[in-house]
Amino acid sequence: MQNPSEYYNQQYNARAGIPDHPYIFTRWVKQSALVRRTNAGLYDLMYGDSTGERLDIFPTRAAGGPLLVFIHGGWWRSLDKFDFSMIAPGFTNAGVNVALTNYTLASGASVEEIVQQQLRAVAWLYRNVEKYDIDPQRIVIAGHSAGAHLAAMMMAAQWPAYANDLPANLIKAGVLASGLYDLTPVPHAEFVNVDLKLTPERALSLSPGFLPQSHPIPFITAVGGLESDEFKRQTGLIAHAWQARHRADIALPQANHLTICDALADQDSPLFKAMLELISSI
Repeated sequence: MQNPSEYYNQQYNARAGIPDHPYIFTRWVKQSALVRRTNAGLYDLMYGDSTGERLDIFPTRAAGGPLLVFIHGGWWRSLDKFDFSMIAPGFTNAGVNVALTNYTLASGASVEEIVQQQLRAVAWLYRNVEKYDIDPQRIVIAGHSAGAHLAAMMMAAQWPAYANDLPANLIKAGVLASGLYDLTPVPHAEFVNVDLKLTPERALSLSPGFLPQSHPIPFITAVGGLESDEFKRQTGLIAHAWQARHRADIALPQANHLTICDALADQDSPLFKAMLELISSI
């Protein structure tokens, strides 16, 4: 029988299974730098006091449009919002404003603290976006990998308990791509838990797949066909846990754990089209 640590290290170390991952990251950086040079954007807006608590907004020309809030992945310990500027133009061209959030990377912050930072980011956006001609009543949350975990935690958040000026239905829809919704295996994945330092008890309490939605939130999921069995299991788990509001699982048979992000930016991809359809339905 395979050792649990060996199994989960193999299942969750996506970079080890994608030999060209350095080239993918480099391509994202170049594409995103070009987007920031050629598109209107508001960068490094402060939503909190720590240096990690910053966000970017890419506005659309349409007045009063909806807002797509995207949370990046990287096992809560790497990458940056700037790496994902590339996803903005497709949505802004379609009349959707885009916000990209950062957070303090582990081990500089615990996963619990990172969740709290994203609560602050979303609350800040709700309270402030009207000054940017964005509709605070049409906020959609999205994320990839660890960012999808954080997005799902936002979908489980009890917003009026967090702050009495926030509505229970602050989040109107969700997009969860290649995410982690059951964190109980993570303490066994030594390659990442060296930074996260999750215990079994904390991992369970941080698992949105075992929490109810704060209110009925329609959402879609996606996982690449080339991803590991565990990432596919994770997606099936959240789809089942919140099945009453699960609109669709978008098939991306040729995508791996990283190239699924390219589908977020590709206006011809089934994931991009499904996201626009979901946003237009709210």
